[in-house]
Amino acid sequence: MVSDAHEAAQFYATRRGALAAHLVRERLALFWPQLPGQAVLGLGYAAPYLRLWREQASRCVALTPAQMGAARWPVGSANLSCTAEEDALPFPDLCFDRVLLVHGLEAAENARRLLREVWRVLKDDGRLLVVAPNRSGMWAHLESTPFGHGTPYSPGQVGRLMAGAMFRVERRDVALFVPPTHVRLVQRGARLWERTGRRWLPGFAGVTITEAVKDMYAAVPSGAVPKRRMVLAEAA
Repeated sequence: MVSDAHEAAQFYATRRGALAAHLVRERLALFWPQLPGQAVLGLGYAAPYLRLWREQASRCVALTPAQMGAARWPVGSANLSCTAEEDALPFPDLCFDRVLLVHGLEAAENARRLLREVWRVLKDDGRLLVVAPNRSGMWAHLESTPFGHGTPYSPGQVGRLMAGAMFRVERRDVALFVPPTHVRLVQRGARLWERTGRRWLPGFAGVTITEAVKDMYAAVPSGAVPKRRMVLAEAA
């Protein structure tokens, strides 16, 4: 089952969703603390995470694949949201410094084609961050969250997918050890869950986080897939 942009927006509007976004953002900020003047693309359902860099980036675009439907930035944001086919991104070659893929890999109809398109639009010195539900974590098995839709991955599976798409993994991390519950007592102890899980049970994290760069020694990719119809929606 593929996650839906509207359902994802509803999830992140809840206390549980806001907590999950906050915990993952804390880990993402360790990878990319500041991105002043850079062009950033968020693929999948990335708006709750792109807020880390939205005010400093020269350009910040949130693209949801067509099968997920359209998503919008919060009211008052000058950045752009759009939807397009995942294997025909509506951008020229080498136009983004950073790409964040979240709620995208697990929902992809063809993960390899999606990653090849990311390779095309990412600058040669750019970086990709992939957040994917961990196959052995609790969050991947609960359909009431966006992490419970699509295909979960182990860190090794993500690495092999990246290598097949001509990316070289440089760093890995994990997040979301707190159970995906509505119980506030558990939610209030989220930091303890994160510290304990990171130290003793890293394999049971809710999500894996993988940073990669282009493997410039790999074969040169084939030409871009012809572009298909896209729909753009800019926040009012």
